[in-house]
Amino acid sequence: MADLFDFDPRPDRYAVMGHPIAHSKSPRIHALFAQQTGQNMEYTAIQVDPGGFAQAVANFEAAGGKGLNVTVPFKQEAWELVDRRSARAERARAVNTIAFGADGRFGDNTDGVGLMRDLAGNLGFDPAGRRVLLMGAGGAARGVLGPLLERAPAALVIANRTPDRAVALARDFADLGPVTGGGYDGLEGQAFDLVINATAASLAGELPPLPAGLFAAGALAYDMMYGAAPTSFMQWAAAHGAARVCDGLGMLVEQAAESFFIWRGVRPQTAPVIDTLRRELAAA
Repeated sequence: MADLFDFDPRPDRYAVMGHPIAHSKSPRIHALFAQQTGQNMEYTAIQVDPGGFAQAVANFEAAGGKGLNVTVPFKQEAWELVDRRSARAERARAVNTIAFGADGRFGDNTDGVGLMRDLAGNLGFDPAGRRVLLMGAGGAARGVLGPLLERAPAALVIANRTPDRAVALARDFADLGPVTGGGYDGLEGQAFDLVINATAASLAGELPPLPAGLFAAGALAYDMMYGAAPTSFMQWAAAHGAARVCDGLGMLVEQAAESFFIWRGVRPQTAPVIDTLRRELAAA
């Protein structure tokens, strides 16, 4: 009988924190994962103003929260707030997944594995031997650089509005493969097989200053952002020679599945969740 009285019917609490956050599909994704796997949990989105992230994390932990996802612009700050990190988070110096436990805060980064599973498993694209352009030098870019370089691309170029940040980021990962960094003006005359937008510009309908002729034959343009309609980058890419364009919904679901596995020890099926979200976005 004691076991009956020990049972706690309240769901375990998880959340995503970011700024902005109203657009996030993470609560829907994790609700579908929980339903699919029979997990007793709830997952919410929490808007956090710049400067308030550390306090928001502490408040959530104190209220009994079990885990957090972290999105723009707090991934590098999250790296500093955890007690232990996975090897991939340590390398990226960015954290998008926090697990709270008796031994403190554990930080991981599931962005890279999410991107690679979407590229290889869902889109059938392998960066090996290809020329890759990565736009942006923030936490999102840091999270995917290691896994991209592990696939041995022919070259990987990082472009950023502040060139020094791209140069520094390339230097941090130079031991993993042929990576260079600079500004967008240095892209003139270059062509790439895979162009990844790791900036948040699409959330505001904006576009980095990209030159024409950026896409090689058969190139894939990939925006880590997503929406009901093609992003501004996807529209530009389709009009400027990209053979395929794709948003980051698949990556979002794949990295969420890895976070879910870290928290719950269960790996959900991603394909039906991606299909459901695509239908819901189309209906919206």
